[in-house]
Amino acid sequence: MADVIRLPFNSLRFSSSLLTSLNSLQPSVTPNQRLCKKILSVSDSSTAPADFVPRFAFASRKQSLPFKVHARIAETDQPKWWEKNAGPNMIDIHSTQEFLSYLSQAGERLVIVEFYGTWCASCRALFPKLCKTAQEHPEILFLKVNFDENKPMCKNLNVKVLPFFHFYRGADGQLEAFSCSLAKFQKIKDAIQMHNTARCSIGPPIGVGDLNLEPLCASKDKQVESSST
Repeated sequence: MADVIRLPFNSLRFSSSLLTSLNSLQPSVTPNQRLCKKILSVSDSSTAPADFVPRFAFASRKQSLPFKVHARIAETDQPKWWEKNAGPNMIDIHSTQEFLSYLSQAGERLVIVEFYGTWCASCRALFPKLCKTAQEHPEILFLKVNFDENKPMCKNLNVKVLPFFHFYRGADGQLEAFSCSLAKFQKIKDAIQMHNTARCSIGPPIGVGDLNLEPLCASKDKQVESSST
């Protein structure tokens, strides 16, 4: 067993070169993060016990390590605002042929057509109110026409501002056409009250456009001329 050599406390001396070499053992430690060394001092070496061995207490400074929290929002499968429908009486239109087909099959039902844009803030603000109206009137057919998907048809129907509305019904064809915002939604309610009344059909539905009466008037004039002669 190796002998233990005990040295009196007053015989220990620390030179500056020794401290410098000790500090060099920690090159990666910054001054702010350097371990604090505390030496237990003894007032008088003569009062220390014979077997006293000096000890050094090292107190480490608590360090708070910075960290980053990455939050990620999960994508949902919820439909966009213009893809929501109030019920079976609200239908999205994707082509001119589809538009004409629904008008011809509507019979004497009142048909309200909304022309909208996905980028239109006024269309988005009005849409929940329109869905609520569709739920309150299941007898009315609501058609939604995306302006960007049906530009040629919208231009032919003289749609120049959004949101825009057309009202159709049976043989009467187009009843009204106007622009309406959320602030003027009462205009749509008034048009529904005016046109959504019970009536008897007097002919097939017209569809898109106004009825051209010129050929009918010309044939009547010929009949009058032949009867007078």
